[in-house]
Amino acid sequence: MADIEYAVGVDLGGTTVKVGIADEKGKIVKKIALDTHAHEGPEAVIAQIKKAIKKVLKESKYNISGIGIGSPGAVILKKGTVENPPNFPGWGKVHLGAIIKKEFKLPVFVENDANAAAIGEMIFGAGKKLNSFVMVTLGTGVGGGIIIDRKLYRGESGAAGELGHISIDYKGEQCNCGSYGCIETYLGNNYLIRRVRKELENEQDSLLNKWVMEEEMPLTPKLIYEAACENDLYANSLIADIGLKLGAALGSVINLLDIPNVIIGGGVAGFSHRLFNSVNESLTERVLKPIKPKIKVKPARLKNEAGIKGASALVYYKS
Repeated sequence: MADIEYAVGVDLGGTTVKVGIADEKGKIVKKIALDTHAHEGPEAVIAQIKKAIKKVLKESKYNISGIGIGSPGAVILKKGTVENPPNFPGWGKVHLGAIIKKEFKLPVFVENDANAAAIGEMIFGAGKKLNSFVMVTLGTGVGGGIIIDRKLYRGESGAAGELGHISIDYKGEQCNCGSYGCIETYLGNNYLIRRVRKELENEQDSLLNKWVMEEEMPLTPKLIYEAACENDLYANSLIADIGLKLGAALGSVINLLDIPNVIIGGGVAGFSHRLFNSVNESLTERVLKPIKPKIKVKPARLKNEAGIKGASALVYYKS
């Protein structure tokens, strides 16, 4: 164990911060999850990150080479600075890498969370055999990562791949980023749940009404999927509509980049073939003719561990 190198991976989400210890092959040997406390501002979030790292390192005999952090927002790699992450009130520029490095006296590598997930899928998951692909992550927000020729594309400022902020309706609802009609305003968990609660007022026959109103079950993407599996008409139409909108956004990305491979991860990706069939249909209608036969949409293989594995891989990954 002492001869094997390990890395700490931090998956910073708007709701939960997940921290784990993983080896170079992506095997997670220890992990923990805590509430992010995002609504309390950056100091509270950083305190949770430190607390989670300390918990996984407690009584650890692993040889830790460094700490990788996947965070929402634009990331300045050299400084490990996180800028204006959506769904994190009170953040401007936070020197997250320097803060964590000072606390733990280890090398720290910070990357956009969806980029980290894409790296994880490229090295350990559904992208192992793909030369180039677009990764989209569906969670509290909607993120994306772009892999070209087995390298992560970051763009000029490190903000490339923000698929969640592609607008599909310039007169749509205002997004937390400031723009309008972003795909995140349709697929982000908070927006989605708010939409469903409103629409259920006119969907009295839906199982979701019974489960949420009568049985007081929490309304989550998982519950929506369970209703769809029971052939609930509203739940199935909702998932089909989500796939339609996601396909519209991805179609623009694919036409721009000429990358026909898409990997979808995150909680909403758990809608399985119901979502993927709808995305495929929507994509096929929108991409250019030469690209149509090449389209491949895959579910992420690492699922809930993509963030931790991708973040830990930052310690070893060079691009």
